[in-house]
Amino acid sequence: MSVLVVTGTDTGVGKTVVTAALAALAAARGAKVAVVKPAQTGVAPDEPGDLFEVGRLAGITDLHEGARFPDPLSPAAAARASGLPPAQLPQAVPLIRDLAGSRDLVLVEGAGGLLVRFDEEGNTIADLARWLGAPVVVTVRPDLGTLNHTALTLEALAHRGVQLAGLVVGSWPDEPDLAMRSNLRDLETLAARPLGGVLPAGAGRMDAPEFLLAARTGLSPVFGGIFDAGTFRQTQARGA
Repeated sequence: MSVLVVTGTDTGVGKTVVTAALAALAAARGAKVAVVKPAQTGVAPDEPGDLFEVGRLAGITDLHEGARFPDPLSPAAAARASGLPPAQLPQAVPLIRDLAGSRDLVLVEGAGGLLVRFDEEGNTIADLARWLGAPVVVTVRPDLGTLNHTALTLEALAHRGVQLAGLVVGSWPDEPDLAMRSNLRDLETLAARPLGGVLPAGAGRMDAPEFLLAARTGLSPVFGGIFDAGTFRQTQARGA
């Protein structure tokens, strides 16, 4: 039984792709994998959301979406704008624990960054991770500005007593600039551990077999892949 919470330093950093990669590797090993999205925003009732993409990329169907709101806002703001009841993070706890009792891995994908509000009480995905006692995978950007965002996110995790499972770069371009290559080592310094992975830009547009290969080469052995942070840094340095 294992629960991992996937969050990010901001919106649009690649949380869904990272969630799918974690799910794909676990499923490929024969594990029973469930994915929970407590709140989906910016998607109409009849449109495919993030869980659809996770299922398509990872080839899994054990998907559980909580509240859904049409406006591309934080869950709390989206609920207000739509007049719908807000997402109920405390109610997600028994669901996730129940799933964890019969699955090998339950992945929980947040919305936006770590401290985005889900309701008027101010509950966040960091609170959900704390209630569950679950470690958190933080998805980060590679470019200029990511170090400050990452440091603040890690500080917020530590302040709440939530364990860091690892940092994963959600989208690495074919032609990284100097700041991106330099940030690799600094991100590891902030996390006090090697990077947990670097996924290629455009991974979300791959088909399932190609995506599984990208997940295996892009995530570290901690997450079931073969990615080696030191080798990747050296390769990027030679390409500078």
